[in-house]
Amino acid sequence: MKLGQGPLRRLFSLEHSRAAYLADFALLYGSVAVLAAFLVASDRPERRGEVAAFAIIGLGSWTLIEYVLHRFVLHGLQPFRRWHSLHHRRQTDLIYAPTILSVSAVTGLAFLSRWMLGDLSRACALTLGLLIGYLAYSITHHAVHYWRSDNAWLRRRKRWHSLHHRPSQPAGRYGVTTAFWDHVFRSTGEGRRHRS
Repeated sequence: MKLGQGPLRRLFSLEHSRAAYLADFALLYGSVAVLAAFLVASDRPERRGEVAAFAIIGLGSWTLIEYVLHRFVLHGLQPFRRWHSLHHRRQTDLIYAPTILSVSAVTGLAFLSRWMLGDLSRACALTLGLLIGYLAYSITHHAVHYWRSDNAWLRRRKRWHSLHHRPSQPAGRYGVTTAFWDHVFRSTGEGRRHRS
């Protein structure tokens, strides 16, 4: 980051310091913990099954949101496409969505789900599921770029994502945590040859 950039400009920076990168993870972990604690403390025991169902719906929805955002926003719409291309060119640098953008998106999702469902517990549970999915995505994306592992699932995710980043490969493989939607929407880059 260049000297002379003001605090507001740093909030919208694509390149992050290690501290800002770790702060994003802390914010996600903290948000998940606070929402889960709120739901456990505030809901009646007879509603816990319903609340859990909404959290599972949120988590399942995240996989489709992840796919749509990656394919159609990060690879389709400016300025996101330009920003995301930096990540493709400099894969080990800490380049990702600005924290303020992530926080705004999560807040917007929480507000919209509350508004659409008209029930605070359902809205919080749905948002909790989305946040758990986003956290899983964030950890998985970090792992595929930085971790070494003998875990078979992570090795498949690493291979899938490295093929996504390879310029010589056809466009595709947008799912980071799962290849499910790539198979559904036929964006595997090579038909249905790869299994993930």
